Amino acid sequence: MEQITYDDFETVDIRVGTIVEAAPLEGARKPALRLLIDFGPELGTRKSSAQITVHYTPEELVGRQVAAVVNFPPRQIGKFMSQVLTLGFPAEDGSVVLIAPTKPVPNGGKLF
Repeated sequence: MEQITYDDFETVDIRVGTIVEAAPLEGARKPALRLLIDFGPELGTRKSSAQITVHYTPEELVGRQVAAVVNFPPRQIGKFMSQVLTLGFPAEDGSVVLIAPTKPVPNGGKLF
């Protein structure tokens, strides 16, 4: 694996936000949810498409904090424009398990 510097790491802007809306993403090739995530006053709300339907329902996601990369360019997913990459790890079956803080933190906080 190639090593990077701390400066390289700092170019990836990973922030915490709270999911304020979640619903199935219509027209996606693989089952996915569309999320609206509040990243606080500096960044506001951003949209994300996430293939997390194996472990999560829209109802249980609202109010949950997640981590996301906020400085990638937007990506078109079907008819939906995803603005951030919501982060997770693969479970044994390849499904996605979300990354989240273990205690509440202010929205918009940057990972370091």
